[in-house]
Amino acid sequence: MLLGALLALLVLGGAAPASAHAALRSSDPADGTVLKTAPRALTLTFTESVGLLDGSFRVYDPDGHRLRTGEPGHADGRADTARVTLPGKLDEGTYAVAWRVVSADSHPISGAFTFSVGAPSPTSAPAATAPTEDAATRTLVDAARYTAYGGAALLIGAAVFLAVCRPPEEDPALRRPARIGWWLLLAATAALLLLRAPYETGEGPSAALDPGALARTVTTRPGWALLARLALLGAVAALARRTRALRTVGPVLAVALALTWASAEHAAAGPQVPVAMTAAVLHLLAMAVWLGGLVCLLTLTAPGRTLPPDVPARFSRLAFSCVTVLAVTGVYQSWRGLGSWQALTDTAYGRILLAKLAAVTLLLAAAAVSRTWTTRLATPAHAAPEDATTDTAAPEEARELTTAGIRTHTTAHPPNRPDKRTTPTPNRPTPPTVDEGAPKEPPAPNTGLRRSVLAETLIGVLVLVITTVLTTTVPGRAEAEAADTPPTVTSGLPGASVARVPFAVGSARGTVQVTLSPARTGDNAVEAVVYAADGGFASVPELRIAFTLPEKQLGPLDAPLTDRGGYWAADTLTLPLPGTWTMKVTVRVSEIEQVTVTREIQVTP
Repeated sequence: MLLGALLALLVLGGAAPASAHAALRSSDPADGTVLKTAPRALTLTFTESVGLLDGSFRVYDPDGHRLRTGEPGHADGRADTARVTLPGKLDEGTYAVAWRVVSADSHPISGAFTFSVGAPSPTSAPAATAPTEDAATRTLVDAARYTAYGGAALLIGAAVFLAVCRPPEEDPALRRPARIGWWLLLAATAALLLLRAPYETGEGPSAALDPGALARTVTTRPGWALLARLALLGAVAALARRTRALRTVGPVLAVALALTWASAEHAAAGPQVPVAMTAAVLHLLAMAVWLGGLVCLLTLTAPGRTLPPDVPARFSRLAFSCVTVLAVTGVYQSWRGLGSWQALTDTAYGRILLAKLAAVTLLLAAAAVSRTWTTRLATPAHAAPEDATTDTAAPEEARELTTAGIRTHTTAHPPNRPDKRTTPTPNRPTPPTVDEGAPKEPPAPNTGLRRSVLAETLIGVLVLVITTVLTTTVPGRAEAEAADTPPTVTSGLPGASVARVPFAVGSARGTVQVTLSPARTGDNAVEAVVYAADGGFASVPELRIAFTLPEKQLGPLDAPLTDRGGYWAADTLTLPLPGTWTMKVTVRVSEIEQVTVTREIQVTP
């Protein structure tokens, strides 16, 4: 059970979560670019492969009207790109692009950006906002995911508990968790299959009734995985009454069920896919065996039930094996998802991982208590003390019985040898002797074990909840890769340069997009837009930008920014010399919180 804690920690990283959501690495044209001529197509490049939808791109002209674009596809056959062709002629002004794709780990991601042709539009230009998600669909999908993991844990864990720990088989209550787990997993899988299409497109649950929605779902990798899971559950039901056959093929079915998660989740994308999928399968199975076994152990420790001491001892050894597996696979999955120690504190994924680690620490403490009670159960009870006598004919002179702090003394005598001295008077029965100072009896080992196992189970459920949150969070590695993309220098209007500068201070996270035009010596214009962590526009009380040329020891030159209602701008900034300038961006988010981030900008002659 001690390994249960570590198991949970690693489970977070791998049973359902494992590697990484895709993150946008770059776009062509880049966000905020001012182009001299209209582009023929839009191309997005991601940190991992993505799937495309019918409405993956929505492009709006300067008047806010949606343009008719070509069918979305992959650029040059690369699965980590998305491309759509544009109409042959675009008017001058600013265009807004909203995009939505499905990451290889089965989670949809979305965003938005703008570009301009000829010159930016006035402030009435359309805003670039990412496609929205339907809250009801997202809630139902999340609930189905929780249910699916819980059902898998009950089904697989209960089956392994019965086979390995060998509890009393005549107890039908021990088979109930497996049946409940089967029905929960069946219902959750069916719901996920129906909701897959509206979840990808961001529509409401009613979109699942579209006849073509399910047809589209079953042609995707997540759809195949869900169909395979339903087929495997059918095989389990068919073999349920054939105990010998189920024990023979049961391990194969369990591995196959775990593969339906690994093949459509994080492990199927990113680096080292074969190793990651193997780790994910082992991680999920270890989690299921541990958590499902705890539920069975709770059943056996219920009041009025008899718990053979060898059953919790066997489960403790089984749990230790699970924790070992979880430790190895969890460390690997955490490394694969984070990529660096810095991501542990600088990214949302890392901070949630730290929360999981805290929950796992509590779980280890509860597991240690459970292990203590297991040891006590396995220790033979001491025989009651006996008062020896010199009379060999008397097998026992006295025996002390203790019940709820009341001690009664009785005397046993051999046959035909009554002891008149100890015979009580018929009308005056001997009252029991009450020991008022007797210590309170400690809880029975069964009761203590039940309490600790219940606490362990509840904390384990909390760990699984945090794990599910991780599955919808961009891993630190992908977030860092997207943030470390160098500033984009475009060739539309001469030398216009666009830099995206991520920042983090306190609880505020976001990105400042700075456009320097024309990025040449002499007079330049500076525009800066602040985006929140979710991609929407953010308002800050103060934004400052200064430029320094270190090689010439020139600067800092402050850009005279003014807040123009949605963006910050300076019409004139004179950069007298070419070279690699250091741009220092200072963002103040409150009266006492601000942060400064630097980026390098190339200025040409």
